[in-house]
Amino acid sequence: MKITWYGHSCFKVESLDGSVVFDSYGDHSVPGYGPLHLQADLVLCSHEHRDHGNRDAVELSGQKTALTIDKIHTFHDDVSGAKRGPNIIHVITTEGMRVAHLGDLGCELTDEQAKILSGVDVLMVPIGGFYTIDTTQALQIITQLKPRIVIPMHFRDKTHGYDVIATAEQFIANTPQIIH
Repeated sequence: MKITWYGHSCFKVESLDGSVVFDSYGDHSVPGYGPLHLQADLVLCSHEHRDHGNRDAVELSGQKTALTIDKIHTFHDDVSGAKRGPNIIHVITTEGMRVAHLGDLGCELTDEQAKILSGVDVLMVPIGGFYTIDTTQALQIITQLKPRIVIPMHFRDKTHGYDVIATAEQFIANTPQIIH
């Protein structure tokens, strides 16, 4: 399996079962990131905002995949979607591994959602706050789910990302506390 990060929350997962792009962003919708021109068998978007729902950035192969895809419906905020709407967590199973992309998760997981996600192999988790959960909340979810691999997303650096979201430094500084 190969996982490539294209910035913000956009990833491509390539496996023997097929390829999928998660949360492709629109041209100039995320400061600092240029246009996307990707190819895959499938594109999955957590919600329809321009920085996550640009399906036109992905040229589809027309090939069927053997990926198993599960969806978990959550919210993009902590008030049941009243501010920013719904969010979909996508979990793909391929090559005997479960990969979860949390999208723009903005709320705590319910016990049922956490049970479904428990023990995922790869967890792509937003850490920037403001529009999503923040670093502290992300670390709580990581501790709760115990994934083998964690890939932070939806943060900014000096030249890329929204000014209102946090950088990755706080997440990196606090990550050793959750390593067992």
